[in-house]
Amino acid sequence: MSGRPFHQKPYGFVEWFRPGEYEWAEETLPGLLESGASFLRTHVSWAEYLAPGGEEWFDWLIPKIGPAIDLLPCIHYTPPSMSRTGKTSGPPHDLKAYADFVDHVLTRYGRHFEHIELWNEPNNLLDWDWRLDTDFQMFCEMVGGAAYWAQKRGWKTVLGGPSPFDPYWLNLMGERGVLGVVDAVGFHGFPGTWESEENTWAGWDHHMGEMRNVVERYNQDAAIWITEAGYSTWRNGELEQVRHFVDTMKSSADRLYWYGWRDIPGDVAVQEGHWFDPRHYHLGVVDRSNRPKLLARLLTEGGPQRLAEFADLPAPAINEGIRPVVITGGCGFIGANLADSLLCDGEDVVILDNLGRLGVDQNLHWLKDRHGDRAHPFLADVRDLPAIENAFADASAVFHFAGQTAVTTSLVHPLDDFEINARGTINVLEAVRRSGRRAPVIFSSTNKVYGSLEDISLVEEEERYTPLDDILRRHGVAETRPLDFHTPYGCSKGAADQYVLDYARSHGIPTGVLRMSCIYGERQFGTEDQGWVAHFLLKALSGEPITIFGDGKQVRDILEIGDAVRAYRLLLSRIEKMPGRVFNLGGGSQNAVSLLQLLREIGRIVGHPVDVRHEGWREGDQLYFVADTRRLIEETGWQAQTEWRRGIRTLADWLRENRFSGGDREQRRRAAE
Repeated sequence: MSGRPFHQKPYGFVEWFRPGEYEWAEETLPGLLESGASFLRTHVSWAEYLAPGGEEWFDWLIPKIGPAIDLLPCIHYTPPSMSRTGKTSGPPHDLKAYADFVDHVLTRYGRHFEHIELWNEPNNLLDWDWRLDTDFQMFCEMVGGAAYWAQKRGWKTVLGGPSPFDPYWLNLMGERGVLGVVDAVGFHGFPGTWESEENTWAGWDHHMGEMRNVVERYNQDAAIWITEAGYSTWRNGELEQVRHFVDTMKSSADRLYWYGWRDIPGDVAVQEGHWFDPRHYHLGVVDRSNRPKLLARLLTEGGPQRLAEFADLPAPAINEGIRPVVITGGCGFIGANLADSLLCDGEDVVILDNLGRLGVDQNLHWLKDRHGDRAHPFLADVRDLPAIENAFADASAVFHFAGQTAVTTSLVHPLDDFEINARGTINVLEAVRRSGRRAPVIFSSTNKVYGSLEDISLVEEEERYTPLDDILRRHGVAETRPLDFHTPYGCSKGAADQYVLDYARSHGIPTGVLRMSCIYGERQFGTEDQGWVAHFLLKALSGEPITIFGDGKQVRDILEIGDAVRAYRLLLSRIEKMPGRVFNLGGGSQNAVSLLQLLREIGRIVGHPVDVRHEGWREGDQLYFVADTRRLIEETGWQAQTEWRRGIRTLADWLRENRFSGGDREQRRRAAE
């Protein structure tokens, strides 16, 4: 890896496949290749191979993955019946038996790989007493003999990485002749994850230099590989994982294997039948459900060059005396538009975001391009209170948009939904309270806190549902409507909604809540579950079919983003006079439209009827929701100014320019590459 820019260096991953994980192995390989990985390190466990079914497992696994990627098998774990200690981590009674097994692996599977790794983390094994000269001699005889014969047979050998790095142990390996019969030496390092490393970690340059000094003393041709390096996202530090990956890529090592690809399932005992520190279970770049974390997504989008755009973003550097506005979820659709409005008026804005959603980094680049140093990225996750606390130290006001936004996702991943929406909101409130600044907090809530509204009597018309009640028909649903949390999303947002209001009562923080209907407009990247207006337009402009759930007669009052931004700013300007209040925010009855009516208008915009397909109703869907905004109008003077047809046409023009004509920064960047 030395001598080339880091974004041009190849990289690989570690994935310890366990016997019987056929489906996971099948799923992993495409993801690895799509991420741009050149290498894969996995293990061939001697103990598992000789266990029932082990031979059949490895007979399937190695030929499956070996032809597709440069494979490094690590051969370790003594069968307990052959171990001097009765454990898989102990040395065998007959040291030559290890070399015999290596020889067997080379004969049976050797056509599928070029290198073979001999043992794993040898100096970290409690069953080798490295204070005893006999144990040094046993290990050197066991591994040295296997390496010598593997080289004689034409394979290249890798010495398992010492962990933690110990130059004295490595030097003894040289004195005993082991370094002379290997082609590469492994290194393990997890800075920022394990305290044991933090106490001794001196940086990649220092440790790589230390290692080269030892290795070149005994074998100048041997390469140095980082065979395990990683960062745990157990506190949701996905951006930190990206930064650590980039730092590791910048090292002088000749090859990198990142640990690991997938988070380890919580029911797996990772070593010797024991469950480890929870950090061990969150080292993957995809989670247990195979959902990509930020690192996997960025690698898939554009490799290490894509990572550099994120890793090089500086921490906020705000001049003393400046009290910025903090926007959580500030790279999202509403957050970015609000940030732009404030920045245009001369405010400094801290844009707190974890960049976890597809496309939001484009909004961050847009804000930086337009406003330069007054737009301060603060890349962190609201679930991690210690990581976000400093963002609020000098805040003049806080707008809290960060959240999980889809009902469907909440049904599949309710714990994540709760942690992001409920716990994340308390973290924001606590960070503000601890700052002592008493900064106002305005929270983006949802109409879903009113439940499914099944008790509203509706008339089914040709293209829409209409309430029988005259007040509902003329004004919509008011804030006096009883709360009725449906679906995990409704529960998490509803709980957050109530905590925000209570912090005004309990802690004297000026807070406000806006329960939003459907917002649309520029900078929206549209999915079925969130940003569905933009999603419909994107599908129609691309000539693709649009799927709607239910009959399409359900009604929403849609609000253009400029009107929404004005509402948030007006509420902030009056928050000290009316803290702890809740307001509905939507387009009102004048902008109430059914999905079928919206699709008909989109057909006019694109010049042809759209291809509509129907699926069944989804959990928590409301047949009718229109926000009664009279309270907001009376208290702030706000009015929705953009008629929905005009707003939809404006959004369509923006999408044509920025998503289909190369106008967007991201489109231009990719085209340049």
